[in-house]
Amino acid sequence: MNVPLLDLKAQFAPIADEIRDAIDRVVRSQIFVLGEEVSSLEDEVAAYTGATHAIGCASGTDALILALAGLDIGPGDRVLTTPFSFFATASCAYKVGARPSFADIDPETFNLDVDAVDDAIDGSTRALLPVHLFGQCADMTRLTKLAARHELPLIEDSAQALGARYRLDGVERHAGAMGAVGCYSFFPTKNLGGFGDGGMMVTSDGDLADKLRQLRVHGGQQMYRHRWVGWNSRLDALQAAVLRIKLPHLDRWSTGRRENADRYDAGLAAAGLVEKGAVRLPVRTDDAFPIFNQYVLRVERRDALRDHLNQAGIGHSVYYPVALHLQECFAELDYRQGEFPVAEQACKEVIALPVYPELGAEQQERVIAELKAFYD
Repeated sequence: MNVPLLDLKAQFAPIADEIRDAIDRVVRSQIFVLGEEVSSLEDEVAAYTGATHAIGCASGTDALILALAGLDIGPGDRVLTTPFSFFATASCAYKVGARPSFADIDPETFNLDVDAVDDAIDGSTRALLPVHLFGQCADMTRLTKLAARHELPLIEDSAQALGARYRLDGVERHAGAMGAVGCYSFFPTKNLGGFGDGGMMVTSDGDLADKLRQLRVHGGQQMYRHRWVGWNSRLDALQAAVLRIKLPHLDRWSTGRRENADRYDAGLAAAGLVEKGAVRLPVRTDDAFPIFNQYVLRVERRDALRDHLNQAGIGHSVYYPVALHLQECFAELDYRQGEFPVAEQACKEVIALPVYPELGAEQQERVIAELKAFYD
């Protein structure tokens, strides 16, 4: 029995008729860019996250770029973020003329180490960009206080974390709705995925929301009148229609992911893999309610394990094999190997196992059995 890393067909089948009806509705309207479908999705995402405003755009990457531009970050500025994330987390700074800078990560959660962030802030730092990696919120209690102390806007990269929550000052808040602006991705493999690219920003700052709406349509509220040099980054109505069908299912899907993560935790421990040190389970912090966009282990002999899983037909992936500060295109930043040892070590040890909500217990048992077979 092969086990895929992700099975989008299993998600689609139960809601196929609803999605087809939604797509037909858009086709009949002949309104394909922005429009009522997008504005309705924006209202629904704002209500879901608790933010005052939601602004759709063309991708999660564009959401980060627009957020930086909306906060007037540009040439000469530094955006402080993590070296252990998807490329867009750092490349977005380049798109507005700024540059990324990095701080190391916490070895348990893979999220930013707040002490390292504090040490890395300097006079050119203009924003903090934490990532809620793999669907677990970063330490927002300390990060929000740190941002306030340094008078820096906090942009939440929530591309993998729509639906994740965090207890901030005793109040449960959604990932993306705790800083100046939160950024989501609707790429098909995300926990809420569309049928192509799509993204969204949320904020409770009305002036910032107004600017973001203009920046996504070439920088103006009125056609042929441009206040800023903006982008063509509009969310398609077809994507919005699909996402509107999926959004009411999101919490149930997140529950399924958490249950699968619990089953892995128990099964890997029962197989003796944790005790012998072959695998280290994901760590869940007390104030965070993760959604497990990925279930990521630290493992011994990672690359050999991958060969074994490939031969056994077990889907898996590595998020991420090369730390951002060591990417060739960032050579001008003058970082060196060894500067962020925790992130670099993670790149050598992490592996993601299938955790999608439709994954069955028998499939998980097969995955666990293959890990046990390899380490035995």
